[in-house]
Amino acid sequence: MSYCGLNNVKHKDLLDDMVKKEMINRTEEPWGNKTIMKYKVSEKGREILREILEPYEELFPRSETDKSP
Repeated sequence: MSYCGLNNVKHKDLLDDMVKKEMINRTEEPWGNKTIMKYKVSEKGREILREILEPYEELFPRSETDKSP
């Protein structure tokens, strides 16, 4: 979350819901006296991406100015 600049408190419920629905996986890693939560897209999340985002991209392709370098 800190990598993308998201607020942990504001997005915790959303992330918990996505973990519960198996869209993402959560792992905990010790870091000194703290614990770091890491999130990764699950296979189910990838399948949803393929089913929804890819057809959307085909219908509404990004212009060259919208694409990142």
